[in-house]
Amino acid sequence: MTRLTIRHETQYRYAAPVTFGAHRLLLRPRDSHSLRVLAADLTLSPPGETRWAYDALGNCVCRFTPAGPADHLTIVSHIDIERFPAPLAPIRIEDPQTVLPVVYDPADRVVLAPFMSPATADDGGELAAWVRSQLGQADEPALDFLLRMTLAIRDQLTYAERYAEGVLTPAETLRGGGGACRDFAWLMVEALRRLGYASRFVTGYLYAPANAGVRGAGATHAWAQVFLPDLGWLEFDPTNGLAESEDLITVAVARTPEEAAPISGTVAGNLAGSSLTVDVDVRAAAPLPTPA
Repeated sequence: MTRLTIRHETQYRYAAPVTFGAHRLLLRPRDSHSLRVLAADLTLSPPGETRWAYDALGNCVCRFTPAGPADHLTIVSHIDIERFPAPLAPIRIEDPQTVLPVVYDPADRVVLAPFMSPATADDGGELAAWVRSQLGQADEPALDFLLRMTLAIRDQLTYAERYAEGVLTPAETLRGGGGACRDFAWLMVEALRRLGYASRFVTGYLYAPANAGVRGAGATHAWAQVFLPDLGWLEFDPTNGLAESEDLITVAVARTPEEAAPISGTVAGNLAGSSLTVDVDVRAAAPLPTPA
């Protein structure tokens, strides 16, 4: 078990006061058997009305409407968690239906259907061609294939931080030969959907104690989840070549990247000269005091 502290500060600055509409905040990690939220604090400036709810996918959402005009919007999330490792290595898959093509139970397919249909076009055929190039032997176990694709994206494409908003389409990522973590994650999600896998886009945080050789630390991170019979939803990070890593801290899952944005909302006024700064720090928490 690892105790971690996450501090995520987002600050918008405006040349003149603006007014704010409703904002949707996806900042609180998802409690599960492998992750427990111990404490959570949200500091908002300007202050405003907040309301918490779970969306249709079980993401914890804060609805926030800043009160009155202001020349800034600052959102600081401070969270303490416990992370319980669930390594992938010892897993043995006994279900023969995990050999390609993956076959889902009919009851599961009803729930998984939205995550099996591609959400992007591939008019030029770049994604289809790349997917075909990744296929191995016909009887390759699905888990082996997923691990191989995770490493292929990491090794074949060039990682680069990208500060522009939005996510590249898979075809754009392939044509450009690289992208940011969210572009790699979206490429993997959409590629797997074309092979019949149920796959989701994931946003969250990455714990990197020394940052050595880790791509995507110091910011929000993105990766993919894939559903396999018997195993359920498994996490794959094509940016770093990780699978079911205890260093991945899930905040939100979604069908598309737009639905998993950490902060989204509306602003009215003169936005010329506005700026955005984001700072994320994930570190080991101080040990709990020993009982006397």
